Amino acid sequence: MGRVIRAQRKGAGSVFVSHTHHRKGKPALRAVDFAERNGYIKGVVKDIIHDPGRGAPLAVAYFKDPYRYKIKKELFVAAEGMHTGMFVYCGRKAQLTIGNVMPVGNMPEGTIVCNLEEKTGDRGKLARASGNYATVIAHNPDTKRTRIKLPSGCKKVIPSANRAMVGIVAGGGRIDKPMLKAGRAYHKYKAKRNSWPKVRGVAMNPVEHPHGGGNHQHIGKASTVKRGTSAGRKVGLIAARRTGRIRGGKSTDKD
Repeated sequence: MGRVIRAQRKGAGSVFVSHTHHRKGKPALRAVDFAERNGYIKGVVKDIIHDPGRGAPLAVAYFKDPYRYKIKKELFVAAEGMHTGMFVYCGRKAQLTIGNVMPVGNMPEGTIVCNLEEKTGDRGKLARASGNYATVIAHNPDTKRTRIKLPSGCKKVIPSANRAMVGIVAGGGRIDKPMLKAGRAYHKYKAKRNSWPKVRGVAMNPVEHPHGGGNHQHIGKASTVKRGTSAGRKVGLIAARRTGRIRGGKSTDKD
């Protein structure tokens, strides 16, 4: 019997849980209400704040509650170009300007959006990492569906009633700058979770990892493992459809 490997220990939590104590809250679009469904509602960006463990800044927006005499504070993932004191409009009749939130069905094809809803009313799930965006490709007014290109390059068909924020997520170009020293990686992951530094499997002993041991650092067996493998053996390329270099150009399907 080998030891319980790192991937298994991560499942138990304990020292591997994410560091959420200083985080600012869950950023999401406004909950869908009458104002957003039929017209628009105006809010003002009060502050742009840093969220620990997140590359993108957050925007604190204040909206008037349509039903009670109070101010509603909303936390958005900031779009590039947002600034304090700026007005943002949310709703079906909002204009197509950076930072506004509207249904993708009301946007022209080719619009760059972020904070996109995967299911209607889920308050934004896709294209939320810094510098990311999705593109509106095509509308089908008969079925009320819209085709979207996601940051991964994958295309997805979603209901046209799903909302999105116009523009790209702020904080882009973050990965262009090299880390340069271990201390920077240390502080980056200190804010996120215990996942650094990572010891390679081939550098371990056989008791600690399926790739460990041997007189040279080599895997010694195929690095692909099947989907149903037991947890302690599931390392390397899990249920790989293909391996090796990707050769040839990228084929794009015509839309």
